[in-house]
Amino acid sequence: MASGCARALQAVDTEFTADAVEWCPLEGCQRLLACGTYQLRQPEDAPAGPEGKGGLDSEEPHVRLGRLYLYSLNEGNSYSLSEVQRRDTPAILDMKWCHIPVDGCALLGLADASGSVELLRLVGSEKSSVMLQPASSLIVDQQALALSLDWSTGKYGRASDQPLNIVSSDSKGQLHLLVVNEAGVQQVASWLAHDFEAWIAAFNYWQTEVVYSGGDDGLLKGWDNRMSGMSIFTSKRHSMGVCSIQSSPHREHILATGSYDEHILLWDTRNMKQPVADTPVHGGVWRLKWHPTQHHLLLAACMQSGFRILSCHEEKPEVTVLVSHTLPNSLVYGADWSWLLLPSLLSSPSSSFPHSDMGAKKVDQTSSLKVTTSPATSLEATEDEDGESRARTAGVRPMAEDTKSSNRPHTAARVCDWALCSEGMSLDISLLATCSFYDHVLHLWKWEAS
Repeated sequence: MASGCARALQAVDTEFTADAVEWCPLEGCQRLLACGTYQLRQPEDAPAGPEGKGGLDSEEPHVRLGRLYLYSLNEGNSYSLSEVQRRDTPAILDMKWCHIPVDGCALLGLADASGSVELLRLVGSEKSSVMLQPASSLIVDQQALALSLDWSTGKYGRASDQPLNIVSSDSKGQLHLLVVNEAGVQQVASWLAHDFEAWIAAFNYWQTEVVYSGGDDGLLKGWDNRMSGMSIFTSKRHSMGVCSIQSSPHREHILATGSYDEHILLWDTRNMKQPVADTPVHGGVWRLKWHPTQHHLLLAACMQSGFRILSCHEEKPEVTVLVSHTLPNSLVYGADWSWLLLPSLLSSPSSSFPHSDMGAKKVDQTSSLKVTTSPATSLEATEDEDGESRARTAGVRPMAEDTKSSNRPHTAARVCDWALCSEGMSLDISLLATCSFYDHVLHLWKWEAS
């Protein structure tokens, strides 16, 4: 069993406390990394110091500030991140890239402290520089914090006639089902799921009418979107708040969950009475990420216990911790695998993924920006006095994975179809990123398997 170690390549000061990190999965955009931050500005007479995630009941005049960073990975003798863009926002609690192009562009979704889900569109190219611009936003509950979101496209092979959905959770214990279409992001349904904060909501990527939720009440629940507000199961197997859930994009019936109880549970979704594996990790499990290609690898952000890389055996219900890395004086809240194919594969003649320009459409660098998204709808933006782009109208058009017949330029984002890789090809994807809450640091790592 390979284990090895995680070698630190770079540490970036994010100024605010960092709690979400996401590598873009789309071909042509895989060098891009988004990082979200959350900072509590306290009254002048209050003790100084950042707020933990458990302190969501603080009264005004607390202000929750956020900043979104976009970085690009530099390749050479050593890997490093360069800042491409920073954007002030309400405090960011979660973010996810859509795993398919939307109208030819990469789309990033944010869940923030204003109770909103905001969609940002990646525009530009390597020559004109890339940037994220507003595409659409929706306040799901202005009296709550939007705590998490997930796209229904976490697994490739989505049928073109399926709706493009988002599920979001909030600090009042509610879940919100949203749809993304030509009109932007729209609310389909909302229901009360938990007595306290609903920390996490996630799709079953193989049956997207099913969503899962975890709350501060310690419950893990399943829901069928066709039966509004009716749970299909409730599990009390975690002994504390459930704050991370991810369906495996590789194996149909595998679900991973994590909790403040410092355990990661693996489930077979055909029988949710008992987990098939229970692994203690000695830290609250805030985020879980399956590896893009290695079906058995799971990355966990374990708060005070740093991060873990786990091997989840396919043949038997057993989990092995391959890497355990603790960062002193910090809480690791975000962790994600890079989708970038390293040079050993990119230089291979059999590689199906040649280099291409990052991002999607070029933008006229004028004071009035207009990004055409389709004949039926467009996103118009203007620059205000501080140079920040503001959306006036928003429309997003979901696209099927097969975009080969499209007349869009070759710089558009594309689905990275791993099935195109020839059998026996050695995929070397071992870069990952983590971000920590108290020391406001974004770390870039290379996992060196032994």
